[in-house]
Amino acid sequence: MSVTTTTHLNFRGSARQALDFYQSVFGGRTAALTYKDMGNVQNENEADWIVWGEVVADNGFHVMAYDVPSHLPWDQGRQSFFVSVRGTDTTETGALWDKLSQGATITQPLEPSAWATLYGMLTDRFGVTWVLDVPAPYNG
Repeated sequence: MSVTTTTHLNFRGSARQALDFYQSVFGGRTAALTYKDMGNVQNENEADWIVWGEVVADNGFHVMAYDVPSHLPWDQGRQSFFVSVRGTDTTETGALWDKLSQGATITQPLEPSAWATLYGMLTDRFGVTWVLDVPAPYNG
C-alpha cells in the first residue's frame, strides 16, 4: 500500500488566483472545477468559485485548493499550518523563493541556518505560510 499526502488549501473566493500563482512558481498544470461546472450553485456570486482544484508538477509539487462557500463557516486562521517545500539545490530553491516572495511578508529571510544549507519562511499574498529549505547533510 502507498500513501501520499497533499496540502489542501481553503479560501473564500481566491482559490483560482492562488492556484494560478502557485502554478507560475512551481510549474506543472492547473485543473479546476467551479460550482457552476458541478451544477451546484447556491449563491450566484460564487458560481465561478472553485469547488475542486489542484496544481501538479513533474518536480513533485502538488497542492489542492477550493473556495469555501459563504453558507459554511470559514476562518483562515493564523499559522494553523505551514506548507513545507524541501529542495536539494540551493539555486532552484532560491528561484522558488524569489517567485513566492512577490507580495509576501517575510518572517525569516532565505539564508543558511544551523540546521539547513538554506532556510526561510514567508506568508504569501494569499495568507499561506511557506517554509522553504535545503537540508544540511546529516552527520549523525
